[in-house]
Amino acid sequence: MAKRRSPDRLLSQQAQGTLRRAALLSALAAALWPLQALALAWGIGGWVAGAGVRESLLAAAGFALIGILRAVLDRVAARQAYLAADGVIHKLRQGLLTREALRPGAAASSAALAAMLTEKLAVLGPWITRYRPAMARTKLVPLISLVLAFSLSWAVGLVFLVTGPLIPIFMALVGMAAKEASARQMVEIGDMNTLLIDRIAALPDILLLNAGDASRAAFEARAEGLRARTMAVLRVAFLSSTVLELFSAIGVALVAVYVGFTLLGELDFGTWGTGLTLSEGIFLLLLAPDYFQPLRDLAAAWHDKAAAEAVADELDALEADETAPVLGQGARAEPLAGPASVSLDGVAVHRGDQLLRLPDLSVAPGESVALSGPSGVGKSTALDLMAGLLTPAEGTVRVAGRALDADTADAWRGRVGYVPQGVHVPDMTLRRFLDPHDFGADLDAALCKARADGIVAALPEGLETVLGETGAGVSGGEARRLLLARAFLTGADVILADEPTADLDATNGAAIIDALTELAAGGRTVIVATHDPALVAAMGRVVLFGEDTA
Repeated sequence: MAKRRSPDRLLSQQAQGTLRRAALLSALAAALWPLQALALAWGIGGWVAGAGVRESLLAAAGFALIGILRAVLDRVAARQAYLAADGVIHKLRQGLLTREALRPGAAASSAALAAMLTEKLAVLGPWITRYRPAMARTKLVPLISLVLAFSLSWAVGLVFLVTGPLIPIFMALVGMAAKEASARQMVEIGDMNTLLIDRIAALPDILLLNAGDASRAAFEARAEGLRARTMAVLRVAFLSSTVLELFSAIGVALVAVYVGFTLLGELDFGTWGTGLTLSEGIFLLLLAPDYFQPLRDLAAAWHDKAAAEAVADELDALEADETAPVLGQGARAEPLAGPASVSLDGVAVHRGDQLLRLPDLSVAPGESVALSGPSGVGKSTALDLMAGLLTPAEGTVRVAGRALDADTADAWRGRVGYVPQGVHVPDMTLRRFLDPHDFGADLDAALCKARADGIVAALPEGLETVLGETGAGVSGGEARRLLLARAFLTGADVILADEPTADLDATNGAAIIDALTELAAGGRTVIVATHDPALVAAMGRVVLFGEDTA
């Protein structure tokens, strides 16, 4: 079994400090119980012995005041731990979103990432809020209870000394199984989310092929797998809880039996020669449950730690993903000065364990070029490189006469109009989508040039229509024409289009080709990746991508 690494590495220095304070306050609150127990035992003992009302009231007041102090300390400690947990989870989510947004080719699927951001990172909350305070209480309270018990009765101290360590021993043994079960459960949660997203994306095809029953069966099988993994975690949790409760119950029962028979005069050993008074016996009885309580709390939090370790391992795997990030910061910048030219020189990119080499390519300003060839030879990859969405493992991408790097990428993208195969329309009005920076240009003219004016006319609220996250209300070809309209509107002088006529009928395909040729005729640099002979013929030059050049 691989050596387990502590999930403490996920905590920032500030969170570590906050948690230390929370743990200290929690331990101090728990350490006040012996004082409460002493006040209660003294009060009961005095009342039985016939002490006055004043002594009883003093004991009750002491018990209440210490209880209030404990409650305040517990509340402050819980608040500090919650703030630390909230800050850590927020920071991890923000960092993960930022990092993965800049790595479009990352190994993690969107479903797996969503599962990590929602369900899995939330698992860290109980570990942060419970484990550290429980560990602090375990280090302090049993030791205090053990010393106090031995000071009154070596027999009770011996019971504590023998039964107490059994709990951490069994907790460690069960913890190994708990981590494995938690890790399997986390994997199953990710797989479940991935399957759900895939089925939703393929829903039209599932309905078209009448594959609903088969899809439902696959989903039911995955759900059953998740149920089995979850039950495995619960079985481990209940097993460990039963074992630990057994030892603590045995320990408390032994103390109760010893104190009872000693006070009845049936036992005359186990003390330091003076016997036990009623107050001392009650004090030991009140002390016994609290001796075991921190150990029981730690055992419960140990499962939280096991789940946190599983999540931390997955985060490490995401960190280890060497997918190159998107160049730049994705911020708005002034357009990069220079000619609208693009070139690839000795460029190669990682595709899994393989190195994909692309043909050298030089596109002059105002030129229209079609990248053609079989699927999988790097046409789309070349467009992503030209847009700064990928970083080459070898070679140089030059744009506007300069190397495309982190310093120039944002400014270069200010000149680029990118039309991907799958168009994502944010949740905003069509007017804002077409003119996000409020250029104030003629929207109607841009839509006419892109052959998209009819699309807007068919929408219920025209330019004020909110299309939604997936562009609901327009087809794929219509969404691509809207992107071309934005290129006309913003004045982008470099157009990169990935299979812009794929899966379109002749009418929509012809409209896309007309819009691209009009952009080229207007002096824009147009580069398309395509299998469409009609689009290839409409471009001024063809660059062949093939197995011999990849």
